[in-house]
Parts: sequence; structure tokens; C-alpha cells
Amino acid sequence: MVDSASNPRLPDWRFVRQHPAHFITFGGGVGLLPAPGTCGTLLAVPLFDIFQPLLSVPAYFGLLLMLFMLGVWASTVTGRALGVSDHGGMVWDEVVAFLLVLFFVPLDFFWQVYAFAVFRFFDIVKPPPIRHYDRTMKHGFGVMWDDILAAGYTVLVVAICYRWWI
Repeated sequence: MVDSASNPRLPDWRFVRQHPAHFITFGGGVGLLPAPGTCGTLLAVPLFDIFQPLLSVPAYFGLLLMLFMLGVWASTVTGRALGVSDHGGMVWDEVVAFLLVLFFVPLDFFWQVYAFAVFRFFDIVKPPPIRHYDRTMKHGFGVMWDDILAAGYTVLVVAICYRWWI
């Protein structure tokens, strides 16, 4: 295992293609782009557009649960390989969390853009208790969990604003 304090591994396209977990965690390579968290969040939009019309509510939430668990596994494997439990290029957590947000947001361009901005704010700022879990829960579950909390904050803010504006 790589010691993250002295010699973390720098991911590249070769690394991403090296293992299915790396490919998943890096969003198929999206995590190698500039502003990976933003790009990873945007990756959720076309996935939502594909899955939402095809799945019932229980099936959609079942898919989210499977994607979450896949992310726990993939983030653990990739974090170990990189020597950093939550490398900035690991974007699957943003993808899954924003898929959750999009389910609750009106199917309207304005509200989806607003939800995107609010989610990125919470994901970056990490207000309590998100920051606590980000710092204390390591490995795959912690990587995924703090973004689910940011998704919860986002849904709450969007719901309040929607109720207020509409």
C-alpha cells in the first residue's frame, strides 16, 4: 500500500483503465478533467435522463442503493491503490448523490441548475455534520456518505425555495 503522506500515486488514464473500481470511481475518466467534482456532478444529469423515465420509484431507489454500494466498494479499492482515501478525482460519490437530488427536483432546467449550484456549495463547504463525517469516516463508505448528506441538504434547500417561489 502506498503511504499517502509521503508518496501518493497520481492517477492518469492508464490508472483509470487498470481496474474496474478505478474506472467506476473516476466516472469513466471524468475525474481526470479539471474541476472533477463539478464534472462528476454533471455526469449524473445524462444518467438521470436515461434512468428516470424507465424506472418506477422503487426501482430507481433500488438502483441508487446498488450504485451507492458499488461506490463504497470502488472507492475503497481505488483509495487504497492511490494511498488517499478520498482523492479529488474520485467522483462516483458526486454522481450517485446528485442522482438522488435530481429525483426530488422538478423536471425543469432552472430548478436542476439551481440544485446543481446548491449541491456543489454543500459538497465544497461541507457544513456540519458533513465536515465531521468527511474527516472521521474514511474508506469507501465515508467517501460516499458525506455526499449523500450534501444531497440531503440540497433537497431541503430546493424544497424550501420551491415552496417559497411557487
